[in-house]
Amino acid sequence: MANVQKLLPAGLLLFGIAFAVRAQHSEPLHQVGTIALPGVEGRIDHLSIDIKNQRLFVCALGNNTLEVLDVRNRTRLHTISGLREPQGVLYAPATNRLYVANGGDGSLRIFDAATFGLLKTVAYGDDADNVRYDPAASLVWTGYGSGALGAIDKDGVKATEIRLDAHPESFQLEKSGRRIFVNLPRSRKIAVLDRDSRAVITAWNTGDASENFPMALDESHQRLIVVCRAPTRMMVLDTGTGKTVASLPVVGDSDDVFYDQQRKRLYATGGEGAISVVEQQDPDHYREIARIQTVKGARTGFYSPDLDRLFVAVRKQGSQPAEIRIYQPQ
Repeated sequence: MANVQKLLPAGLLLFGIAFAVRAQHSEPLHQVGTIALPGVEGRIDHLSIDIKNQRLFVCALGNNTLEVLDVRNRTRLHTISGLREPQGVLYAPATNRLYVANGGDGSLRIFDAATFGLLKTVAYGDDADNVRYDPAASLVWTGYGSGALGAIDKDGVKATEIRLDAHPESFQLEKSGRRIFVNLPRSRKIAVLDRDSRAVITAWNTGDASENFPMALDESHQRLIVVCRAPTRMMVLDTGTGKTVASLPVVGDSDDVFYDQQRKRLYATGGEGAISVVEQQDPDHYREIARIQTVKGARTGFYSPDLDRLFVAVRKQGSQPAEIRIYQPQ
């Protein structure tokens, strides 16, 4: 290589170096670090974040623990053990509390996020899953069982329930409206709920696509993004009409998708072993601009617009311990 460099004109050599540097940073996501999770076994499910203290909360479903991580120093701070297949977690900054949904016993457990002491256990009966916060009403919503969304107040008192015809996976709440959009993969549709009337007001079929698990909401453009696993497809729906305005192939076995409003991009994490980065050209047109390789089985994550980081959960692979990979959008 040294002999080749001697034969190259100086200008051409510098151009080649500059091109290589640009190519290295041309990908829309660049890994900037990891947080190791030694001793964590099995599947990792959903995540939440405490922006003020830069703490990341990770549902280690197969390990029956909630892992508390220091994002700034990239270390593990604490482990909450004794859980039953934790699937969903929500950090509520207004109360500094953690809400952890357990699939194994159907409970939603409330913890003090300062001491990590258990404050209350709310029984939902079966398969408590995704958790979301409604700041306008100060309610915590949880999907559970064979088909329901339940809401509690900050102290764990049950406030309401909306029945569904199948188990709810990811769901999103409007900030400027009263609707909740809910993925129902077992009935191959998306239910639209009204938080005031506490009822299902309509439902949109996913057509020939099924296994619609992850969901994101681009409220500014009235677009709902749903990723299906069979076939592997990202669908974009108009939230006013329910009409599918775009459909494109993405990474397989996806369990999370996030909308980056600043860059007009979507990040879909897939267990196939990659992150699909999709560009929103306009509200009706989308294209995959990159597929960032990760690890097989790494299908959950969390994108924080405040920190401008995408966190991807990687389960233990042989002798390689579990970890959280940190990506910075470019």
